[in-house]
Amino acid sequence: MPRALNVKQLVEYVRRCAELASALEVSGWPKPGNVHRSRSRDGTRFEHFIAGSIALGSAIRDAALRGVMAARGRVQLSKLGVGRLIRRAVMDVLSSHHGGNTHLGICLLFIPLSIASTKTYIERGGFEEDVLRRNIDNVIRSTIPIDTINVYRAIATANPPSRMGRVIYGRAPDLYDSSAKMKILRDGINLYDVMLESSSYDNIARELVTCMEISFEYGFRYLIETFESTKDINTAIVHTFLRILSMFPDTFIARSVGLKIESDIRRAVEVGVKETLWVSIEAGMILDLGGLTTDRGRDALWRFDEKLHSLGREYNPGTTADLTASSLMIALLNGLRF
Repeated sequence: MPRALNVKQLVEYVRRCAELASALEVSGWPKPGNVHRSRSRDGTRFEHFIAGSIALGSAIRDAALRGVMAARGRVQLSKLGVGRLIRRAVMDVLSSHHGGNTHLGICLLFIPLSIASTKTYIERGGFEEDVLRRNIDNVIRSTIPIDTINVYRAIATANPPSRMGRVIYGRAPDLYDSSAKMKILRDGINLYDVMLESSSYDNIARELVTCMEISFEYGFRYLIETFESTKDINTAIVHTFLRILSMFPDTFIARSVGLKIESDIRRAVEVGVKETLWVSIEAGMILDLGGLTTDRGRDALWRFDEKLHSLGREYNPGTTADLTASSLMIALLNGLRF
């Protein structure tokens, strides 16, 4: 990590780390079931993800600048505009290509991470992990109902109702409830409230109410260890993806499979996790075989990729890809070079 960054350099550094993390994530090859350099899915290509990785940079830059302002006491945490920044990032990505929703999860993770990163650097002169995670938590907890409304709009724009299921009960209204805005404002529901309710069935939401536990404690650490042992960034990315997938069943897959049986999102994911647990088991077995570092591991990995793609769009570990990207951004912020 460069030393003694001024504000302009710091903001640009965070933006560059975010864009590079997003581009590196999709460049990991092969991440089984995902779009990658030799696989497209339902009209979405590798190049669409590269375009989106660059398009989200403008919103990241502004998020990073807001973090600086918060650290200096020039803006209250509740006035950061987290939801607006997330919505803007999502819209910028969608307008950059015709490949559909490529970066929703990354936008949800990267905006608060970017705000917290610059805030932490200004406060501590670096990206000290405990402080960074605490700042992420403070950013999410300090959101206000208008942030929730903007995030609802972003998610609804990026996804049709058929892919999201229905929220049958709970304080937070369903995404597509025509009176959602009124209920959010009436009940004072902030982004933390929504993510906490969603955390039992969505691992992106879980990240946002656990100070990004998976990214920091599992993804980032394993990524650095693997890169140091292999000196190969592609191997480090793919193995980190497999590691996260082996430990945390992918909630995008679980939701997609479960919604064929249940419309209630909670029940759908519960059913989907049981139906697709074999995906996590197989990811772990491939790592046990050595993954990309052995012939047997490589053969098993390619067979796994073929199998997931043959099963259709439901079997795309998209949440795992997003968590791999956030793990990469943390590593890059902390000086990873390859």
